[in-house]
Amino acid sequence: MRVRKRKGAEELLAAHGDIVVADPTEWQGRWQERFGNNHPIHIEIGMGKGSFLTGMAAAHPEINYIGVEMQVSVVSHALDKVLEQNLTNVQLLHVDGSALTEYFAESEVDQIYLNFSDPWPKKRHEKRRLTSKNFLAVDEAILKPAGEIHFKTDNQGLFEYSLASFSQYGMTLKQVWLDLHHSDFAGNIMTEYEAKFSAKGQPIYRVEAQFADKEKK
Repeated sequence: MRVRKRKGAEELLAAHGDIVVADPTEWQGRWQERFGNNHPIHIEIGMGKGSFLTGMAAAHPEINYIGVEMQVSVVSHALDKVLEQNLTNVQLLHVDGSALTEYFAESEVDQIYLNFSDPWPKKRHEKRRLTSKNFLAVDEAILKPAGEIHFKTDNQGLFEYSLASFSQYGMTLKQVWLDLHHSDFAGNIMTEYEAKFSAKGQPIYRVEAQFADKEKK
């Protein structure tokens, strides 16, 4: 998600160090300590302005949520939502999602969300897709045994690629939705992009994919 540079965004993030983690490497393996409880940890890679993340956190106070996003201005909009809703089960990381093993210990995360990721449609950019095997290897390392990725997109090409990538990596496709908003799926929390694309009548694709239990490999 590209947004206009927001004046004062860096200062806003710095003023809320209790929510925006300045150095996430210091908390590797200690995120439950950071939250002050032993609740499961779910992370969203590329959280955008935080509608999905904060919506999930409000609906599931028994889960700790961590949003990962590279753009300062975007993180600041997510921070606004956290503050407005007074959410205590959310932490925000202004970091590169490709370096997750620097911020999370092995098997520390319970679930990962990928929502409306950049499709990188050109073949030469395949390695940049968040569902490519290189990123899946990083995700598997930080997820608990048999951890899951929940993926949503409006891009049919990326969805088809991702289904194949998950399968080729040895993951199980637990459930697949080819038109999420016209299904019986309950409790869907929409992202900013999702609301935009759905309003135009575009189908939303979703899949829940599970890694093989690495402890049994």
